Amino acid sequence: MNPLEQLVPKAGEHPFAPVVRILGKGKTGTRSLSFEEAKAAMSMIIHGEVDDVQLGAFLMLLRVKEESPAEIAGFVAAVREHIPTTHAKAVLDWPSYAGKRAQHPWFVLSAMLLQQEGITVLMHGSAGHTANRLYTEQIFKELNLPICQDWSQLDNTLSNVGLLYLPLKHFCAPLQKIIELRNILGLRSPVHTLTRLINPLQAEYSMQSVFHPAYAAIHQSAAEILAAKNTAVFKGESGEIERKPDANTTLRLHRDGVNEELLWPRMQADRQQDVATPSSDAIRALWRGETQNQYGVSAVIGTAAIALLLCHKSSNQQEALARATQLWAERPLKRI
Repeated sequence: MNPLEQLVPKAGEHPFAPVVRILGKGKTGTRSLSFEEAKAAMSMIIHGEVDDVQLGAFLMLLRVKEESPAEIAGFVAAVREHIPTTHAKAVLDWPSYAGKRAQHPWFVLSAMLLQQEGITVLMHGSAGHTANRLYTEQIFKELNLPICQDWSQLDNTLSNVGLLYLPLKHFCAPLQKIIELRNILGLRSPVHTLTRLINPLQAEYSMQSVFHPAYAAIHQSAAEILAAKNTAVFKGESGEIERKPDANTTLRLHRDGVNEELLWPRMQADRQQDVATPSSDAIRALWRGETQNQYGVSAVIGTAAIALLLCHKSSNQQEALARATQLWAERPLKRI
């Protein structure tokens, strides 16, 4: 059977109607989209061939059903075909779409340690879609870290600076518009999941964070369908790629075709209190050694250690933590 046979509209129907019908046909008739169906559906959305009402129905039906790995992989494949070509290369892909609300954005310092180790890091994300969160784009601005203002800048910028933030709107504006529906729909949509898997430069290594542990398996399975070589998935703080020192971390690692599930024990016994307002000033002060915050240091080192293990810079957890600790001790205090 042709994998797109079910997407042929009936007489007089809108071409996207079959997609909505598959997802919304009731408890017994509803099913998930195949990889090819999901890819075709997302291609229509990206090219503006879908009515706003259909888009809303599509997003919420998927949200209720919960997207399958094949659907997420199909969506990502469609987005990748939409992204312009570039010669820019990154070693590590670091999606950052959640924003911080309970703790300071320590993960940015982790990325700086990786840059210090010679790992070229591309961060990409979207800002401002949820109130009362601090987003990575604002953090980069406040710390004077480089932000790519145009896709064409990547070739000349990333290799020179080693750490760069790329807004989603510069490589897939239609997805940015969908993310901005968050406050209209009142719920996150599958776009928040698929953006973490885009890996726009097809970096060899990719980090991913999930809001809920159950999504980790979906992320890992989708990455396998997309033939990703090396990925690390775990539940991060506020949904960002940041290890929580006061909790055990279950790391789903996929390296060189092999899946592993590793337990990284908590780094401190007591639960950390939420901060009133996450800020860039707090992480700048920690980097410069102007303040003491053991939770912050542990978050920076713990997150960097996961990336070092993923990127084959360390052979085990203990070695990765030791190397991350050494990088922290050797950091250039005036970098930010």
